[in-house]
Amino acid sequence: MLTSKKYLKYLIAFVCVVAVLITAGATVALWGDSTHTVDCPDCGGLGYLLCDCGGGDCDICQGELVYDCDTCGSTGSVTAPSDLYATFWSLIPPVVAIFLALITKEVFSSLFIGVLVGGLFYANFHPVHAWDSIVTDGFIASVADSWNSGIFVFLVILGILVALINISGGAAAFGRWAVKNIKTRMGAMLATFILGVLIFVDDYFNCLTVGSVMTPITDSHKVSRAKLSYLIDATAAPVCMIAPISSWAAAVSSVAAETDGVYSGIELFCLAIPYNFYSILTFVFIIGIIILNLDYGPMKLYELNAMVNGDVGGLEDSDTSSDEKDKKGIVLDLLLPVALLIVFCVLGMLYVGGLFSGVSFIDAFAGTDASVGLPYGALLALIITIIYLIARKAITFKQAMECIPKGFVAMVPAILILTFALTLKGITSGLGADIFVSGVMENAAEGLRSLLPAIIFVVACFLAFSTGTSWGTFGILIPIVTGIFDPSSTLYIIGISACLAGAVCGDHCSPISDTTIMASAGAKCDHVTHVATQLPYAFTVAAVSFVSYILAGFIRNIFIVLPVSIVLMIITVVVLSKFFKSRDVKQSH
Repeated sequence: MLTSKKYLKYLIAFVCVVAVLITAGATVALWGDSTHTVDCPDCGGLGYLLCDCGGGDCDICQGELVYDCDTCGSTGSVTAPSDLYATFWSLIPPVVAIFLALITKEVFSSLFIGVLVGGLFYANFHPVHAWDSIVTDGFIASVADSWNSGIFVFLVILGILVALINISGGAAAFGRWAVKNIKTRMGAMLATFILGVLIFVDDYFNCLTVGSVMTPITDSHKVSRAKLSYLIDATAAPVCMIAPISSWAAAVSSVAAETDGVYSGIELFCLAIPYNFYSILTFVFIIGIIILNLDYGPMKLYELNAMVNGDVGGLEDSDTSSDEKDKKGIVLDLLLPVALLIVFCVLGMLYVGGLFSGVSFIDAFAGTDASVGLPYGALLALIITIIYLIARKAITFKQAMECIPKGFVAMVPAILILTFALTLKGITSGLGADIFVSGVMENAAEGLRSLLPAIIFVVACFLAFSTGTSWGTFGILIPIVTGIFDPSSTLYIIGISACLAGAVCGDHCSPISDTTIMASAGAKCDHVTHVATQLPYAFTVAAVSFVSYILAGFIRNIFIVLPVSIVLMIITVVVLSKFFKSRDVKQSH
């Protein structure tokens, strides 16, 4: 039953969405231009394509190495798919979804309405065309995409592994061990942080592995699932962004290699690490709030509820088996599957990258495909885990097979949210959000160059927050940044790092980010609760990072800027701790 407060929230959300649709519809009706053209997506506005024949007798290019682009008819331009293409309206659908999710606390309906708004924008408010775009170019295209399909398979395998660990008693055994060896809440949170830092290969893998391993420990010490999901999310993407051996490093390296002729992709990534203030300062912030026992904003309410009432706020399965608390389970039943998962996922990514075909270790990671490598390794780990648990008589073959649908069902909410989020990203991309942001960045380049790193950081934050993709964000902005700065200048490195840091920050905050969704799934925490509780923390680190990039733009010496930034972060945490504790004392009186 809706309370008056909830009814008011839904009413406000409905009015806002209707106002957006009316305003956008009026824009199309009054100023829409059906003859508006954009650069051809196939030839990039050149009107021709390069042939890879190498010259000689070729039926395609007749030996001229180039041939006409059929998509645009050699004109270099095509009609824009929408009258709202490459305008600020292209960023409105994800903003609508985020706004609704935070207001209504309903993530599925919010994402669907965001998709619906985007479809109407894309089709110039033609209902049939809009629905066709949503279904065909949206949901079906998202699920059919090979990268997305690989990640879905990886999620299902992880869900099955978690179910096996639970039914074998491994999780319960690890929980008993943890209660004996990790004595304090601080120890439980620090252990979560350290494990998150150690698993730097991939953010998806990080979120779900750390969540499954640390949940029994943090639960036993009355750490809320909201806090656990924050610790997972705050280490997953940031550590991947400063680890040279990770799927993120590979993605950045491939983008940078295509746009930069001075540095190799991996070299540029490594040079940018010391200036990635958001990732580094997030770690400083986490250690600070754990040591000082600092919580504020919505997170404080969830932490107090966990400590006082013992309610950690988890989303547990209603169908729990007594086998999950089987005293026969041993710690190895959890550690071995996790170790196998780590080893085989790393080997799988290296294999896909060509390590066993003569490619160097670094090049193998740079050229790998995580959507193939992760399922490749996870499936091997799953098979060996099943054989081990059956051989040890921890479970029967029938119980092992029952874990397959159980693990899939456990991952259905995460897969559904990812499907909606990926569909929304696709529609946003189809509306030309990247082109609009590129134009904003190029215009900003004409201002004060020393302030550009801070501006790039903010733009990257907003773009990643709105679209929910950090990879897409640095894929858009890195080519622009490399064109703005002189490759021989320090500002070039700082600008690249600001782009990467902003992408991580926006991805960390966004409710439609796949990493944020995975962190919620790993901790079994309500997704909207996770987003709402971590935003004040992320914004705090983002503010200090913004100041750090202003300093870096003028000082341009990492040995000065980085220590100053860390000191600023420490001072901020200490001041916040004293402020909130003094306020609590006043309120208690």
